[in-house]
Amino acid sequence: MKSESSIPTLHTHNLHRTGYDFSVLVKAHPTLSQYVRPNAYGDDSIDFANPQAVKALNQALLKHYYGVAVWDIPKNYLCPPIPGRADYVHYLADLLRENIPDLNHEQVRLLDIGTGANLVYPLIASHAYGWQCVGADIDAKALRNAQQIIEANGLQQEISLRQQPNPGAIFKGVILPGEQFTVTLCNPPFHASAAEALAGTQRKWRGLGKKPPQALNFGGQANELVCEGGEAAFLTTMISESKLFARQCVWFTTLVSKASNLPLVYREL
Repeated sequence: MKSESSIPTLHTHNLHRTGYDFSVLVKAHPTLSQYVRPNAYGDDSIDFANPQAVKALNQALLKHYYGVAVWDIPKNYLCPPIPGRADYVHYLADLLRENIPDLNHEQVRLLDIGTGANLVYPLIASHAYGWQCVGADIDAKALRNAQQIIEANGLQQEISLRQQPNPGAIFKGVILPGEQFTVTLCNPPFHASAAEALAGTQRKWRGLGKKPPQALNFGGQANELVCEGGEAAFLTTMISESKLFARQCVWFTTLVSKASNLPLVYREL
């Protein structure tokens, strides 16, 4: 099976930079084979509008590249693209190397805000760099699934979980008194409403010249995609709360999906 073309914009350490080698991935996870078909360019691919195909691809990637033998998520929960998640982790590693003399990766403690049912960031970070990871979320069902992933793969020493008791808080109630973290990461809710989330997905598919889906192909519960005030409000709260824990963490980081939010972020910082 042919690999898809390389992805030159990914980090040089990203294992997915050269695209997907479906012959290798199918060998790692045979279920993936039922979803692999030639695309318009004659390369093997999957239908990324099919949630089951996307999940099977993730299972294969996590098994082959990150040693995650058992991985699953409940229906309609976020199924994130692995290459982009890995990129975030690799750029965090660069940031830490640049700013911490004599960095010892085994002493790095990572806090994943909104780890979700998929637990992807801690799975990648613990395998790629040996970081100790804590995943936090407000969703009890998501955390139960994440705990099952941890236990099924024997990762209890590398990854632990915490439930955020206050849906309106980010670091409060999660970072304990006197506790130290090296870095936090977050993929925040991007939208102010479920309708906005679906509309955004449909715009992307129209831009690709395809019929827009009537549901999110990567899934996602409301708390994974939506928060009151959207991404801007979430980022504002994160920046404000980070000041309360300034002596307990070296770096606070987050993704920002909308360039229009950057001026607000700069002002708040």
